[in-house]
Amino acid sequence: MEREKRYLAYKSYNPSRVIRFGTTMHNCLAFNVLKSRQWQETQMDDWDIFYADTGWIHENLPYSGFASGGLRLNEWQKVNHFPNHVELTRKDLMVKNLKRMKKNLEKEGRLEDAKELDFFPQTYHMPSEASLFIRKFKELRQNGENQTWIMKPIGRAQGKGIFLVNKLSQIEAWLKERGSQKAENCCYEDYVCQRYISDPMLICGRKFDLRIYALCLSYVPLKVYLYRDGFARFSNTRFSMNKDDLSNNYIHLTNHSIQKQDASYNSKVTDLKWPIGSLRKHMSATYGPDVANKVFDDLQQLIINSLLSVQKVIINDRHCFELYGYDVMFSEDLKPWLIEVNASPSMSADTDSDRKLKMGLLDDMLSVIDIEQKWSCFGKTPPRVGGFDVIYDENGPTKPHSNSSIHSFLGCANDRERQLMQLQKEWESCNAKVMSGAVSQENLDHYVNVSKTTSKSLHSSAFR
Repeated sequence: MEREKRYLAYKSYNPSRVIRFGTTMHNCLAFNVLKSRQWQETQMDDWDIFYADTGWIHENLPYSGFASGGLRLNEWQKVNHFPNHVELTRKDLMVKNLKRMKKNLEKEGRLEDAKELDFFPQTYHMPSEASLFIRKFKELRQNGENQTWIMKPIGRAQGKGIFLVNKLSQIEAWLKERGSQKAENCCYEDYVCQRYISDPMLICGRKFDLRIYALCLSYVPLKVYLYRDGFARFSNTRFSMNKDDLSNNYIHLTNHSIQKQDASYNSKVTDLKWPIGSLRKHMSATYGPDVANKVFDDLQQLIINSLLSVQKVIINDRHCFELYGYDVMFSEDLKPWLIEVNASPSMSADTDSDRKLKMGLLDDMLSVIDIEQKWSCFGKTPPRVGGFDVIYDENGPTKPHSNSSIHSFLGCANDRERQLMQLQKEWESCNAKVMSGAVSQENLDHYVNVSKTTSKSLHSSAFR
């Protein structure tokens, strides 16, 4: 009986309903945001949303689901990871899925579509593809190419365990050491070996990468929102490809957890981060608005294609959503390169600007997910909610607005508070019509469609 009451309460907006949440992550900003919405934490299994680390997901939402001992979730419950998110967020599996999609497109004769997937560096899984890598290394060496490769453990983050190599003997030594560890039954892990981007785009002589946030609500159909804000992370030391500098992580790795260990780093001078909006303005001023728009369009398409590459292998549990942290770099020709996708992007903050960005990001994420069912009176989630813009839905990729030359709003003005106020007014108007009986729940879709074409509310470019 209680479950039935909860389900009926879930189906429509009820301002008196208490939202309950569970979490394993009390030491990050997400916990603060959940509390700031006046939601109640619970230690029981009666939560509406559970914000968990990936370990909890693997223990409680196994791939085979309830039959193998996993949780049986109620209709209204949401969790913040898909069960097999590793298909996108583990370095080797991400590349495997991208390679498979590209190969399938080539088989179908869709060569232009396949070419759009040329955004990840040449990659080998180590040690299983060591022989292929060695053959490729020797081939490039015979052609006189100088080559640098970067070795990354497949399951670690924050730059841990990463190193660069430019000699075959270095790889052979690594393989030998790993073989001895295996023989001695020591802990060891697989790596990916990627062609290092030796010609990165530099600003003031320093290397940088981007952290971008994408929110996936569903894989079937694919529905994705992209956040307008993000940031560039810079190295503290000027870039160099000198052989003597290959072991200098302060030059080659932009992870903030590494850069702040540099003895010359001074947090009072800079946090080595730059808002992505400032980067877009810099590129527009340096290369022209059309070039900058094209670069950010390519970034958006990269994110869409990466999600499409795992669409058929991700378990599309309707209880799940995921906020991905994309790490992307530019080469000097302004080509974007996908470095990795994070299932648990850092939600800690070192500065006020970092805290403001992430608090707004998390709050807007919860608004999009809509635990309260506010958007039920609209019939569907609006195309923009706070700083999030929909970039792909059941109709495919979103199309540019007729009155705008901008396709991607990544790095554009994030007037999230003003937009949320405007959205609230639209919601109050729509909800009042439903509550008064002027618009019935059965005729709700018709009301929304009329609103689209007449007053340009709900799903119009005014929100953008």
